[in-house]
Amino acid sequence: MVIDTLANSTRYESLHPRFKAAFEFLKSPGIEATPVGRFEVDGTRLFALTQEYATQPLGEGKLEAHRKYIDIQFIVSGEELIGYAPLTTQTAAQPFDAEKDIGFFEGEACFTLLGKGMFAIYFPQDAHLPGRYSGQPAQVKKIVLKIAV
Repeated sequence: MVIDTLANSTRYESLHPRFKAAFEFLKSPGIEATPVGRFEVDGTRLFALTQEYATQPLGEGKLEAHRKYIDIQFIVSGEELIGYAPLTTQTAAQPFDAEKDIGFFEGEACFTLLGKGMFAIYFPQDAHLPGRYSGQPAQVKKIVLKIAV
């Protein structure tokens, strides 16, 4: 797991062959105006999901993890708490859904506040729980880049 600001993204481009293209997409002029939906950057090897939602209470939801994709979750506007835990410390809450590339888990997690211009990278070994709040709900616009492992 990595948490940083887009201004420092070049430090992480060497971690995966498609990270440079992913960060270039996030630095595109007018990225803030990207409508909700899916956008192909490099076919199924790299695509973006733009989302808008209200954050949910901290105590709700289950950690998730993926096997086929790495997530780069970038906050366009708003702020949210995102939970993290090593997958090895979690218990499966249900069988892994290979078709949707998602598994849900239960266990302890630590939470970090991400605000506008920040991103988090979650690898297959990282369980994560995005979209939470501890005080008041907030409206968030986020771009999740899915990078094939």
